[in-house]
Amino acid sequence: MATLNPYIGFNGKTREAMAFYKEIFGGELELNEVGGSPMEQHWPSGSKDAIFHSALHNGKLVIMGSDMSGPGGLVIGNNISMALGCESKEEITDLYHKLAEGGEILDALKEQFWGALFASVKDKYGISWMLNCDNH
Repeated sequence: MATLNPYIGFNGKTREAMAFYKEIFGGELELNEVGGSPMEQHWPSGSKDAIFHSALHNGKLVIMGSDMSGPGGLVIGNNISMALGCESKEEITDLYHKLAEGGEILDALKEQFWGALFASVKDKYGISWMLNCDNH
């Protein structure tokens, strides 16, 4: 799998979303809550259980996320996709099914004109994933 370091705003669902990704990718999950942190004084009092920073590390993959947003708030759009370069047909098939569960298949897993297996899905959190496997 290719190295990938996205940072995703989850608007209050970071803990749930990051646990979902941990189930799929494995690894160590770090969750830093606002309460008791140096960030506590900078956020509203009702946000002590919010996650100001999270990181999921599995050796090759790092996904980071937060419940915090800037002054303009969080706007989920179509401007972010996570591109995963898979190493085998088994890996791409497994990730495709897991990420699509509860979400939407944008482009079904199939052989593409460039000679790779490819799929595009939007997971149940609205994040778009492009999966590619050259070595199948």
